[in-house]
Amino acid sequence: MPFDLVPGRSRSGRNFLARVYSIMLQPPPLKKRRPPRLRARRTRLSISQALRWADAHHERSGDWPTKTSGHVAETLQETWCGVNLALYRGGRGLPGGTTLAQLLFEKRGVRHHLLTPPLTEEQILTWADAHHAQTGQWPITHSGPVRGAPGEDWRNVNAALAHGGRGLPGGDSLARLLQRARGVRNRKAQPPLTERKILAWADAFFAEHGRWPNRQDGSIADAPGETWGAVAAALHIAGRGLKVRMSLADLLQRHRGARNRKNLPRLTERRILDWANAHHAETGNWPNENSGEVSGAPGEVWGNINQALRQGLRGLPGDDTLAQLLARRVGARNNTNVPPLSIAQVLAWADAHHERTGHWPNADTGAITESSDDTWMAIDNALRAGVRGLERGQSLARLLHRERGVRNRQAPPRLTVKQILAWADEHHERTGRWPGVGAGPIPCAKGETWSGVSQALKRGRRGLPGGESLSQLLRRSGRTSNGQGAAG
Repeated sequence: MPFDLVPGRSRSGRNFLARVYSIMLQPPPLKKRRPPRLRARRTRLSISQALRWADAHHERSGDWPTKTSGHVAETLQETWCGVNLALYRGGRGLPGGTTLAQLLFEKRGVRHHLLTPPLTEEQILTWADAHHAQTGQWPITHSGPVRGAPGEDWRNVNAALAHGGRGLPGGDSLARLLQRARGVRNRKAQPPLTERKILAWADAFFAEHGRWPNRQDGSIADAPGETWGAVAAALHIAGRGLKVRMSLADLLQRHRGARNRKNLPRLTERRILDWANAHHAETGNWPNENSGEVSGAPGEVWGNINQALRQGLRGLPGDDTLAQLLARRVGARNNTNVPPLSIAQVLAWADAHHERTGHWPNADTGAITESSDDTWMAIDNALRAGVRGLERGQSLARLLHRERGVRNRQAPPRLTVKQILAWADEHHERTGRWPGVGAGPIPCAKGETWSGVSQALKRGRRGLPGGESLSQLLRRSGRTSNGQGAAG
């Protein structure tokens, strides 16, 4: 019975099943086959051809080729990796069993890292002697290539001495070989030290330099190969036969009384006062924190002493200063705690100075004769800053101008055209000529000059409008005419 006439099936169901069975009964599709890869036929090689390429490579680049050198420049079809593989595996006319490196080693004498030549101690010492002659130093492991021995390196030489190989028994090192055969100092097998030997070297250093050595002083003249840094390191760890751990400064302080900055001697007020009295007797002044080194106390500085007094170092109680100590014990002036001033006192000192010299003082006049500790600069600063009981915002020049009528060069009095013309009339009446810029001082106006007046007229200073010269003012006011110039 046909499939589409099966009872109990609808036409749509029978059509679906028919399509499924038709798909299942179809044969599988055939796979497409790729065409076979056509490999280029490799040309034959010869040992002579490989060597010619290698010689050309060396002449062109200065280096012999290796298997990682890329393409052979003489032919685009060959690579050095392929040449090395052909030499090793054989084929292409080659017998095999060798490599590019072995070929160049045998035919061109190129160094092969797996076929290094044997070494002897005599050869190593010959190289070391040449290195020392050229550089003035004996080679170490990190000295780089061996001079005059292409391909050799001092690191590899040391490795052969240590681990054996290349004809050497091993168990040695470059440092030990040079120590044994040339007497070169071996830093890993240094001779023992004693405190007596170190102190003898320190005494010689002090005799030559006038001070005791420290770890930065370099080589020790009486001990070739020794340095003060190495000696300090040995003392620090109690190495090289030393029994007690200490620093070089500790050793010199203990046995030679040298000053140790990390273990300074204790200070007392009595000792500081003795040094201060000696300073005063020598200089006439009491020391302060900026007075430099303490005379008669090597290594002591007044600044450090002031710091020790302030911070309570070196056995001092602290919360003190050098200035406070000297003020308290010897009555020295303390600039941080100066006595108060009054305007009356300043004016009295200024009057005495004017009476004695004929001039009024200014900030640069120097010391005040009537006050052993004050200067006119200090008075001016106190007036400006408003300290020591004085009102702030003043100056010595302004004070003398206000109280004594002294001319203040920083704030000269105001000028008027009427005043200038009156001075000009007085000048003309006295000399018969009108004043010019070079007419000098104005007798009837102390401190004034015709040059200063001209500048004020031109630049608009001291209350004047500006933009006019002295000669223009005289012409405008009818004192002179265009044909009549002012006197110079």
